[in-house]
Amino acid sequence: MKISIGAKPLAFPTPAWVIGTYDMFGNPNAATIAWGGISCSDPPCISISLRKATQSYTNIMEKEAFTVNIPSEEYVKHTDYFGMESGENADKFEVAGLTPVKSELVYAPYVEEFPIALECKLIHSFEIGLHTQFIGEIVDIKANESILSESGTPDIEKVKAIVFAPETRNYHGVGKILGKAFSIGGEIKKK
Repeated sequence: MKISIGAKPLAFPTPAWVIGTYDMFGNPNAATIAWGGISCSDPPCISISLRKATQSYTNIMEKEAFTVNIPSEEYVKHTDYFGMESGENADKFEVAGLTPVKSELVYAPYVEEFPIALECKLIHSFEIGLHTQFIGEIVDIKANESILSESGTPDIEKVKAIVFAPETRNYHGVGKILGKAFSIGGEIKKK
């Protein structure tokens, strides 16, 4: 039997993504977020939500662009750091020892060392409450060749992406394959 645990910002899994932006002076910034997900297939779009108090919020509103960087397990400490420090107080890329790369398609940096970067142009923003949701059209995805499958798409087991558990404030690795989508459900359908 289920019991009520109240209304909370809780869903499993939530991403551990790093958002790349430039400030008004052209300085790169990186910020970790957990509120986000794919929001449309055509055009390909992603949504992220940020508080107005963040440097990234200001940067996205001014530049109308951002990147979504997907870190691997190897960079979990860097990911956590990017969520702990304000871009107003430190050059987070320099402190973390990571490399900002200027996108050629949008005015935002991506993290060279992370296996995947989605370059996004802002197409909508919505104030929801404490957070503002930004919808970005994905104009390109940069991926390290080492994480690509034979078909040329990212292999989640090679990416070794991390996810965030909001209630416990822990990072987790992505687990094993459980079955082929749009296939294993056929076993139930046949019953």
